[in-house]
Amino acid sequence: MKVLDNEQCDVWYQALLERASEYTGVFFVGVKTTGVFCISVCRARKPKRENVEFYKDFKAALDAGFRPCKVCRPTENAHSAPLLIEQALELVRANPKTRINDAELRKHGISPERVRRWFLQNHGITFHAFQRMQRVNIALQELKGGRTATDVALDNGYESLSGFGYTYKRVTGVAPTKQSQVIMIHRFTTPLGPMFVCATERGVCLLEFTDRRMLETEFRDLQVLLKARIISGENIHTRQAEKEIGEYFSGTRQQFDLLLDAPGSDFQRSVWQELRAVSYGQTSHYQALSEQIGNPNAVRAVAAANGANRIAIVIPCHRIIGKDGAMTGYGGGIARKEWLIEHERKQR
Repeated sequence: MKVLDNEQCDVWYQALLERASEYTGVFFVGVKTTGVFCISVCRARKPKRENVEFYKDFKAALDAGFRPCKVCRPTENAHSAPLLIEQALELVRANPKTRINDAELRKHGISPERVRRWFLQNHGITFHAFQRMQRVNIALQELKGGRTATDVALDNGYESLSGFGYTYKRVTGVAPTKQSQVIMIHRFTTPLGPMFVCATERGVCLLEFTDRRMLETEFRDLQVLLKARIISGENIHTRQAEKEIGEYFSGTRQQFDLLLDAPGSDFQRSVWQELRAVSYGQTSHYQALSEQIGNPNAVRAVAAANGANRIAIVIPCHRIIGKDGAMTGYGGGIARKEWLIEHERKQR
């Protein structure tokens, strides 16, 4: 939506002049004289205050007729991590079993407050909660590898088995001595904005843009259906998803090799299977899908199953349009749907 609060816009305009990285993705600025929209860190020549409009999301800027700036590439970089976040994450990668506290961050010239604010805004959890999940993920893999809970607890920096057990159960829902089911969630950036990928040991169970409507409901439903907890981390399936989606956006991949773990009814799975049969660069509609599954009167049920798809792009619900050719709704937004369809047509 367009922001009309002049006081807020003045703050954002100053952030634009200063190329303030902490405002990256917080606002999008449309430049009326050039027709492009940018993010706060754009290196291009700064426009005059009277020549700009501010938006809270890039879809609104697109809808207003602005096109992405080729200098700052806002749809790709709007939610990429600022340098201080990358530095904090590097500390975590270098010390995966050690808790990086505020003092350690300050020792490396990193503001704990800015790190905390970024993680809350982009992950919905604090930096320290993020670290806890990473350590529990490591512990989970070690326990499955046959190590004892005591050895894993002490090796991961816990002073007592009870402290490790409390944290482990708080994150996974069960004690370390019991088999636990978890869903790994990982966030990555695409040219159309950041996405979440969730995966079990069996395969990818969710792939959505981070601003998708009803995303929290999807997370909740997944945990119930799979009887598992979502924790921050990566596995072979999340890494493969990020790789293949990157290839899709670069135009070098038209088919996906990902293993999927998509819980749903038999009817839903039959619809999702037909969705995957819609060829790259082609479109279809609900009536055609209902006929292909042998139930021509199930158009509404097919539409509902299409809307229940949690694995965007790979199960290509964006290829479904109105029977009359009209652009129907899409969880990621109509602007993204149009972009994806046009992207595929250009690559055929």
